[in-house]
Amino acid sequence: MRTTAAVHVAVGSVLLTTWAAAPASAGTHAAPSAAELRGTAVAAARAADRGIDFGACPAEQQLPGTVRCGTVRVPLDYARPNGKQIRLTVSRSRATGKDPDNSKRKVRRQGSLVHNPGGPGASGMYFPMMGALPEWKRIAAAYDLVGYAPRGVGRSAPLSCTDPGTFFKGPSKAPVHPSEAYKRKRVARAKAYARGCAERAGDALRHYNSLNNARDLDVVRAALGENRLTFLGSSYGTYFGALYATLFPSHVRRMVFDAAVDPDPKQIWYRNNLDQSAAFEHRWTDFLAWVARHDDTYGLGGTAREVRAGYAEARARLAKNPAGGKVGPEQLQAAMLQAGYYDDVWPHHARALSAYLKGDAAPLVELAQEYPEAAAEAENARAVYLAVECNDAPWPTDWAVWDRDNTRLARRAPFETWANVWTNLPCAYWKAPRQQPLDVRAGRGELPPTLILAAERDAAAPYHGALELHRRLAGSTLVTERDAGSHGIAGGPNACVNRHLEAYLLEGRVPGRHASCAAHAQPKPQPQPRPAAA
Repeated sequence: MRTTAAVHVAVGSVLLTTWAAAPASAGTHAAPSAAELRGTAVAAARAADRGIDFGACPAEQQLPGTVRCGTVRVPLDYARPNGKQIRLTVSRSRATGKDPDNSKRKVRRQGSLVHNPGGPGASGMYFPMMGALPEWKRIAAAYDLVGYAPRGVGRSAPLSCTDPGTFFKGPSKAPVHPSEAYKRKRVARAKAYARGCAERAGDALRHYNSLNNARDLDVVRAALGENRLTFLGSSYGTYFGALYATLFPSHVRRMVFDAAVDPDPKQIWYRNNLDQSAAFEHRWTDFLAWVARHDDTYGLGGTAREVRAGYAEARARLAKNPAGGKVGPEQLQAAMLQAGYYDDVWPHHARALSAYLKGDAAPLVELAQEYPEAAAEAENARAVYLAVECNDAPWPTDWAVWDRDNTRLARRAPFETWANVWTNLPCAYWKAPRQQPLDVRAGRGELPPTLILAAERDAAAPYHGALELHRRLAGSTLVTERDAGSHGIAGGPNACVNRHLEAYLLEGRVPGRHASCAAHAQPKPQPQPRPAAA
């Protein structure tokens, strides 16, 4: 869920084919109002006048001294720009101006590169630190690296739906094929969570949505003193980045969409979540097959089927006797889901599963346990995730629709399907009014060239989403990492991808409408540590 060498964060969860439409009254508006457009212009003008007073970052952020922090004021409701204001926290490291290959040669500064890592609910405050990595040094020489916490996240008008002290409920079972009694319990929990969001946030809840995230981005641009925006959005960040390009095409300088989610209004968000669950099954099988190829290291079987059986055995054991009293099947599944996002975690996760099945639970407990000190951040991230996705679009409000669609899907994609349902189910009982998603579009000549990066087997943002975004944004270029599945590939281990990224950000060059890169090498197995000598 967090950033690795590549800049990426998981989108929540995502989709199938049939669902009952929400009632027409669920959508409050299909397009931004004139008042909201005027309000955004007013807020951006004020931000341009104020700028950002950058200073030392809060100690709890644990950012190095080279990173400076400040705040940007935005309206809670853009239709009322003179009404309640909230503050977004922003971080920045200045362009180094130094060519990493020749320290004596200076590099021309090209302005600010603003990043959003996704979620919804993820903070970009740590993005400026990426400039220290070799893959980012050329970009960091030319750009100020700017991150920020979107509305609701962290210190940016934080949103909460429940007491963080009760957020982690482990160890818990979360069966792959739940009983009717278990489903009733989870429906009740979803209703309570939706009710908690409404009670804690009040009328403000409706203003946490993707269109406001796009408007906030334009205010941040203005506060940074940029006439046009250079932006890198990962995962969910590609969606409100695409909204930004639709709303403010003349404000775009360069935009990178990394791990693009499908922006088709019919997909936002229920169907996207069904598609995601289906894609995770394929990606989970990729991991199992990799473990099987390294049976000499992990001893979990020589076929994906045998490794899958070992995972099922681990779930059964944990249901009866949680590891360390902390890790049950739900915690195991949440931990192993990361193998569906990033293949650089495969060795560590395979080792933990292998050790547990051979009698050593310690690596699995370390990997999968819920840490109380992280509960507040986790609860905040989930609250923002749900507020944005539930507000963005109509959702089925009849549990029978969810039950039907996901029961069908779980027959062929059991790994993530029901876990995904339980994450998103509060949207069925949401108290705030719903929007109708904006139709993302850019005709020929309306935008400068934009760059879309996608891994062909990405499960969190299935590849068809990148194809759809490419189709909708005229003049865009799609770079595909073939036969690869890590979620977010910008600035990661693939040198071919990074060459395209640098050529675009540093020189404005794109390789035509389509380009492809071979997958980077898969990770090497990580052997079990040998017992210490007596």
